[in-house]
Amino acid sequence: MKIRKLGTPFSISACKVLLCGGGELGKEVVIEFKRLGCEVVVLDRYDNAPAMQVADRRYVLSMLDGDKLERIIQLEQPDYIVPEIEAIATDKLVALEAQGFTVVPSAKATQLTMNREGIRRLAAEELNIPTSKYQFVDTLNDFKRAVAEIGFPCVIKPIMSSSGKGQSVVKHSQDIELAWQHAQEGGRAGQGRVIVEGFVEFDYEITLLTVRHIAGTSFCEPIGHVQENGDYQQSWQPQAMSALALERSKAVATLVTDALGGRGLFGVELFIKGDEVFFSEVSPRPHDTGMVTLISQDLSEFALHVRAILGLPIPHIHFSGPSASSVLLVTGNSNRVAFDNVAEALSESHTDIRLFGKPEVAGTRRMGVALARDESVERAVNKAKNIIEKIQVDV
Repeated sequence: MKIRKLGTPFSISACKVLLCGGGELGKEVVIEFKRLGCEVVVLDRYDNAPAMQVADRRYVLSMLDGDKLERIIQLEQPDYIVPEIEAIATDKLVALEAQGFTVVPSAKATQLTMNREGIRRLAAEELNIPTSKYQFVDTLNDFKRAVAEIGFPCVIKPIMSSSGKGQSVVKHSQDIELAWQHAQEGGRAGQGRVIVEGFVEFDYEITLLTVRHIAGTSFCEPIGHVQENGDYQQSWQPQAMSALALERSKAVATLVTDALGGRGLFGVELFIKGDEVFFSEVSPRPHDTGMVTLISQDLSEFALHVRAILGLPIPHIHFSGPSASSVLLVTGNSNRVAFDNVAEALSESHTDIRLFGKPEVAGTRRMGVALARDESVERAVNKAKNIIEKIQVDV
């Protein structure tokens, strides 16, 4: 990946970044790029997405439309194309990279990880990393057969989705058709291929933020988290684990990210059973559970991602102490959501909050996250939960 000078926005020297995806994670990435004087363009499927609110320019489109995506990229001529969501015409990114554009961390990595089939086959079949049992299916009949072979309980996911969308657990035969329909409705690219995964009996799961940069590979402290319906609710750092389990986790993360290549931050998801490590998934970008690093580290996962992309050094990641995040979920139908009692919620020391600025809610949507640091992980988690409980939401 090329390293270029940092310049002045809106001038011939500008370092221009095009972000494919404008959610809350992308918003923090844009802020970090802007701190270093980059000119940032954000694309997303809806207007006024969080990252658009802090970017220099924005375009609204489905990034699964490869022709529209290419027209914008050819028009903007960015120095870096940074994918931030799954729903992208990755074959078009491969073609653009061949033309000389720089895709972060690489077009290959984006193509493999935006599709659960690509990354699972890479990890399990090429790198021989332990994973859960799995099958990929395209039809309801094949889905029923796969569930029967893998057995109950099993996890169902569209091969392209995020934040738990389309995911479910099948525990009984009566759940099968409902799970299939849920997966078809939740996929980022619409109806299509599904992965059926066997359950891994694990003690806990972690996200190991792994940074590939000009001087090698660095790791953040392991992040533990709680999920409901495939979407995280709380995360904390550090997750307690044995030295051997951590060593093996770093080895797995290094294997996977080295195979993907390029520079940037990767969120590597792992299941831990005693000292055994099982690969789950990887995101070639900041991870939602990693929002805890906004309060736990001197360089957040977003700052690390940007530094790595731009070829800047990452000499040491200073960990400030036990920290936690807790999500703010809002339910309703409104384009005028408002938050009250924020002052009371932030009355304790070592607390913070991010309100994402999403333009509307229809159903249940993640609209913010509370951040807290304390003397122990347990106290930090409770402090973050208390912040959320104090916030009053008008829908």
